[in-house]
Formats: sequence, structure tokens, C-alpha cells
Amino acid sequence: MKDYTTDKVRTFCLAGQKGSGKTSLADAIAFTAGLNNRQGRVDDGSSLFDYTDSELQRKSSIVSKLMAIEWQGTKINLLDCPGHSDFIGELLSCARVSESVGIVINAPAGVEIGTRIQWRNLSDTSATRFFFVNKMEAENVSWQKTLESIREAFGKQAAAVEIPIGESASFKGVVDLLHMKAYAYALDGKRSDIDFPADLKDIVEKEHEHLIEVAAESDDELLEKYFAEGTLSPEDTRKGLRLGIVRGKLYPVLFGSAARNAGVKELLEFIVEYLPSIDQLGSIKVKKLDAEQMIELAPSASGPTVGYIFKTISEGHLGEMSLFKTFSGTVKTGIELRDVQTMSDERITHIYSLQGKNRIDVATTPAGDIGVLVKLKKTHTGDTLCDGSLSVEVPRPSIPNPVMDLALHPKNKGDEEKLATGLHKLHEEDPTFNLVQDAALHQLVVFAQGPTQIEVLTEKLKRRFGVDVETKRPRVAYRETVTTKTEYSYKHKKQSGGRGQYGDVSIRIEPNARGAGFEFLNEITGGVIPGKYIPAVEKGIVEQMVAGGLAGAPVVDVRVAIFYGSYHDVDSSDMAFKIAGLMAFKEGFLNCRPVLLEPIFSVDVIVPDEFTGDVMGDLSSRRGKISGMEPDGNGQRVKALVPQSELYQYSVDLRSMTQGQGIYTIAFSHYEEAPHEVTQKIIEESKAHRVAEAQH
Repeated sequence: MKDYTTDKVRTFCLAGQKGSGKTSLADAIAFTAGLNNRQGRVDDGSSLFDYTDSELQRKSSIVSKLMAIEWQGTKINLLDCPGHSDFIGELLSCARVSESVGIVINAPAGVEIGTRIQWRNLSDTSATRFFFVNKMEAENVSWQKTLESIREAFGKQAAAVEIPIGESASFKGVVDLLHMKAYAYALDGKRSDIDFPADLKDIVEKEHEHLIEVAAESDDELLEKYFAEGTLSPEDTRKGLRLGIVRGKLYPVLFGSAARNAGVKELLEFIVEYLPSIDQLGSIKVKKLDAEQMIELAPSASGPTVGYIFKTISEGHLGEMSLFKTFSGTVKTGIELRDVQTMSDERITHIYSLQGKNRIDVATTPAGDIGVLVKLKKTHTGDTLCDGSLSVEVPRPSIPNPVMDLALHPKNKGDEEKLATGLHKLHEEDPTFNLVQDAALHQLVVFAQGPTQIEVLTEKLKRRFGVDVETKRPRVAYRETVTTKTEYSYKHKKQSGGRGQYGDVSIRIEPNARGAGFEFLNEITGGVIPGKYIPAVEKGIVEQMVAGGLAGAPVVDVRVAIFYGSYHDVDSSDMAFKIAGLMAFKEGFLNCRPVLLEPIFSVDVIVPDEFTGDVMGDLSSRRGKISGMEPDGNGQRVKALVPQSELYQYSVDLRSMTQGQGIYTIAFSHYEEAPHEVTQKIIEESKAHRVAEAQH
């Protein structure tokens, strides 16, 4: 592939709900651009993009893929992103390095809830947006209803730049409203010019007028001209379209059929002519290293070099590859760049690009271009590479909090280290899931975006690291506290020949304010206990608090005061007073009407209207308290407070009850006293667990 200057590079990613046909569209683009001699298909496993074992098995994308093509003197980088909500991080990472996002709409379904969620999550990106309405050949398609659903969801600035000729079985081509030309497509995808369809005259005029109006609104000068003359010239309309796209005031809408390769040439021509290169979007905001200050960087190929690693691919036949975006300067072989996160130097030995699963050589990647590096030593996903003249970092995209947690255990004894190593490596490649090694609960917990992401992680652990794992319900981090005050004395006295042990303490235990933690007070007067033994008493109390007194959960929010006691000149010691403090708290704790506290999470669910009742009923059955409900597009947003213990597998259940359309987020809210019956159940489970551990 030849070298291209910054102004001749276009980068866009494909978004849209699962099943809208993004990968099929990418395969149609690859075929149209001449990358293969037959169009790949997801369903028969011949796709240029869905080629991993997991994707072939599921017939669905789970990893974003890069395809670089040449079209009309321009290099186009296409990033095909998964539509599954479990892999929203893939889309956001690709949008971070794209000048434009193409949102694929399933024509029969219109705008679906998953698309709305993606749109909302894309709000932090400056990428321009356009729509491609796919599957125009499908049954029950009304392109006007689909266009109206786009405008209802995203505003009237969604403007058709072409309209279909026919729909469903009669779909045969498109009318280009920008050049007022009509094209027909044969079943093999070949395009031919045709006469302007007379029966579309009225609708063409209506949509053309809407396009002119929205284009005029993108610029004050054009708007004045539009008011003065009542219209815009074709040149001014195209100028307004470009300005509107760049300024985020206009969302072009195109139509076609990926399966029949119809409308794909028009899409490519539109990308080259109207989508912006990076230098048309203005400066790039980057963060100065070790400072909160943001600075602006001109995306110039001649500026200081700044590259951002947005994805790591590790496949057996390709090896480990780091996909990067050049935001400034030019990355070329032979130069040395510094990873500002690890402060390690990386020598650029080779640069590639990708065409699906095929790797191609490139000489340079100027500002705005995307490339692939291999054999980087310490650089991981999300890191920034700079030359010596600048130390800045490209802000990472904001990824939604994981919503599903599972405890992972190796099936084979002795594989604990391999499991930890494998998960750490996978997290370096994909930071959208989190790992927590909970020492108190003796478990390794993975927090992921959903069950499919966890399935893929366990498949990778087995395939790449040879670790078979089993998933278990994670233990909940309960807490214990007291509700009344008590005083308790304990004398530790032991004589076994020689020096004995003696420690005598009287303590007062009482509730502390919720969230105030542990407070220890020394109220000893008259030297009844020497001051040197007081820290040992506190140490014993803290040790027992960690062990708990009801269900083995840590004790929180208590105030303990030592106010009396006695000692022995010979037999007293730190250890004796530590044991006395521990036992005084252990036994006195049970006299303070202790209660179990359970973690409560705030849950935010977005569902289509028809499933709202089912979702609210289900949340209530999980001991949830509905805190609010409000409209959200064509759906409803339901807010609730739910105990963490009741949220296990909620993502699976929600998808089941909403036909895959429900999406939710969770966040820790607070601790709350658990009901008596729940407390008794947890106490019994804790006893059984301790017995099992002792036997093991």
C-alpha cells in the first residue's frame, strides 16, 4: 500500500446494535474495494472479519477489526466493532481514534435500544456521525418509517443524502440527492445509471429540500443566503453538508443492502468526498504528563510524534499486535518512541496495516492514520508513545462500569499462578474488565460487562494459557456492626509453670456513626493498666473485628473504650493484654444486639416500554426498592436500590425477560441492615463454609 498524506486519510468505525449487519457491510466494502474475489459471509464462516474461533462459533463479532483500503486516491481505515453490549469497550476504543462513526441501522427494526445506548456512550467523543440503513431488501421494510425513527431518536439534523428506489423485495437502487442521479443494482451487486424515477419526484423534492435546509443551518453565512434566496446552490449545499458534518450539526443518512452489495459504492464515494480527515477537525486535546493541564496539539504530520495504542490483538497465526493511531507527527520504521506510562523506550522495527485477518506492509503512518506495531516490550492498550520533544498522554475513553461479577477458580490444583498470569495478560490487552483478588473472602473475582465477555475470557484462558477454570457465585462482602451499648470485662489468667500470663480489661462497646469506622478510646486513669499495654489491647480488638462475630464478616462502625482493668508486675505482657482485649470484644460484641450489613447497589435499567412492568416486578422480587422511573426515548429508565446478593446473574435474566433489549448499569451505594431471615441464612452459610474449609 502506498503512502498517503494526512488530508488523504479517512478513519471511521461501524457502530450499531448486534444483528444490524455491520460486519456484512464491512465484507461488502472489502469486496467492492477488490480485497477478495467473492464477498465474505458471516453465516457461512467466510467473513474477512469474523475469523476467530469464538466468532465462528457464535456467528457474531466479539473483537473489533481493522481494514485499510484504497479508494479514489484516498486511504480509508474502517474499524468494524461488535454490536454486543458486553463489548461496548471495543466500540469506545475505536471511536476514540476515529474521525467519524457510521451507525448501521437494521431497516426492518428501525432505531433499537442498543443503538440508543451506544449513541449515549459516544457522547464523549468528537467523532462525526452518519447512518447507513442496511437490509433494505428485507421483508416489512418502510424506509420512510425507518428514517422517521432516526429523526425521532437523534433529531431533525438527520438528513437523507439519498433515498431508496423500492423497498423489501422491490428494492433495486438509490437516488443520490447530492448529485441528483439514480443508480440501480443487479443481484450480483453491479451498479448501473438509470433514468430518474418519475414516481419518486415528490418525495425526492421533499427530502432534497430538507437536506438543503439542514445544510444551511450549519453555517451563518449559508443560512443568510438560504433566507435571502429560499434555497442553496448544489455547491453551497455540499459545502454546508461538509461543515454540518464536521460541526456535529448534520447526520447524513444513506441506504443500501450489504447482503446484495447495493449502495456500498455510494457509501465509499460519500466517505471520500464528505467525511473529514483529522486535520479538518481542529486540534487534539492531550494531557501533559504528571499534570492535570490539557493542551491542544495540531494534527500535523510534521509535528512532534504522538501515537496512541488503542487495541492489542493476540492471535496464534498473527502474534501479538498493537494497533495505534498517530495523532501528531509521523511514525516510521527506525525511530524510537517513549511509552509515557511505563517510561520505557520502544524501537519501531516494522509497521503494518490490516485488511481483516490479512497483514500488509506500510512504510509510514502520518497524523490521522492507523497502523500496527509488533514486538513492543512494555507498551499496552491505552498507552501513549511520544518522541523526545514532547511528553503528553492521549486521554483514554471512559468505559461503563462492569455490571457482572463472577469468582474464578482453576479446575486443576496448582494452576493458581497460571490463572493470575493469564488474567493479568488479558487485562493488559482489554482493560474493560476488572480483577479483584479479595484476600478477606479468599477469591479472585472478575468484574465484566456481561456473561459473553466472561465466556470469551475463559475460552482465551484455556486456549492461550492452558488454564481450565470454573466460575462460581462470588461471596458478598457483608459487614457487621452493633446497635446497643454494653460493658464487658475479661480476665486472661494462665499459669503453667514459670512465668504466667495475666491481662485484665474492662471495655465499653457502642455504635459509631454509619460510615465513621472504628474508634478506640483510652479512658484508663490512676495507672490501673500501664500505658505500654494499651496498644496491645487495641490490636487484639482490631484482630477480632476482622474475624467478625456473627457470620465471619468484618465489624465496622463501632466505638470501643477501655476504662478499667488490672495487671500483674511479673505475669502481664503485651500478648496477655492482646488476648484479653480480643476475648472481651468477642464476647461483649454478642451483647450489643449485633446486626449484619449488606451492600446495596444503585441499579439503572433502560428497557423498551413493553417490558417495564416485568422489569419493575423482577427488581421488587429481588428486594429492590424502586426509586424512580422516567421516559428514555422509546423506552423507560427504571432506577432502583437492590442488595448485591440479589443481583447475581441479573444481566442474564434481564436479557431473557426483555428479548435482549434491556441494558443496565450498577454502582455501589451504601451498606444497610439485612432482614432477620437473610441474616440467619448468611450465618448458617458462613458456618457451613468454615466447616468445609476446616475439613479441606
